Amino acid sequence: MTPEFESKFLYPKYWITWVVLGFWRLIIFLPYPVLVGIGYLLGQLLYILPSSRKKIAQTNIKLCFPNLTEIQRKRLLHKNCASLGIAVIETGIAWWWSNERLSRIIEYEGLENLKSLESSGGIILLGIHYTTLEIGASAIMMKTQLDGMYREHKNDVFNYVQLKGRASRNPDCYLYERRDVRSTMKALKNGRMVWYGPDQDYGLSQGVFAPFFNIQAATVTGTARFARISGSSVIPFSHIRMPKARGYKVKVYPKLENFPSEKLVDDTIRVNQEIERLILIKPDQYLWAHRRFKNRPEGEDKLYN
Repeated sequence: MTPEFESKFLYPKYWITWVVLGFWRLIIFLPYPVLVGIGYLLGQLLYILPSSRKKIAQTNIKLCFPNLTEIQRKRLLHKNCASLGIAVIETGIAWWWSNERLSRIIEYEGLENLKSLESSGGIILLGIHYTTLEIGASAIMMKTQLDGMYREHKNDVFNYVQLKGRASRNPDCYLYERRDVRSTMKALKNGRMVWYGPDQDYGLSQGVFAPFFNIQAATVTGTARFARISGSSVIPFSHIRMPKARGYKVKVYPKLENFPSEKLVDDTIRVNQEIERLILIKPDQYLWAHRRFKNRPEGEDKLYN
């Protein structure tokens, strides 16, 4: 799927957006170690400057890792801000690098877990919102078909560039707006592989409260519902940034056995446990800036100011 360019993208109100995007893309031509260094510096600014997102990350880290000391939590927050800064650069890498250049910094493990199921029906590729999300998806798309879900951006030009960047990695790629459940289900029933990240708080309209790091969190039940209705396999995967600008390790795990079960709540708890396991591989590379505990059970106070 290739998004269409529209004449309205040239309106003056988008000129600043095009300048920023042009500068961003120009930077991406630099050597990878230099790009990581630039991202790290951006992360330092995120850590130094006051922001609501930094406060959210600080709160989440405190809630999810109560056994860490104050110094350890500050260190984790600092690393997480650095990771967010690098993620800005990585997004450009994922959208604009060639397959040949990107493949040189990707190390794969477990791709056979996908290959063994490609002809047996749909696959839900269970991902989480690592800061390396764009790189991880691009890495898989270089090897096989993968559809994705996205959140429509308010800026039409940025939304166009985002969709074009993601779709250009593999011509056999479709992107569905996250609320387009019907198209996602149809794709799975047709035997396609779809990236799905159930680790954010979208409320309780299609979710339940389930423990996440021992805290009740509104959790979407879509993983089990999609799997049950479409008959798809659920396969977790991770994508970790390696130290010293060595690139990324993308690992595909065996499919979840005996999933889904007869109990939706039990399945949702299991998914959260799987998400926790993936986070703990590299906690500083997770998107802690999301308000994961925004919705609270009746009678509980809000956790974010």
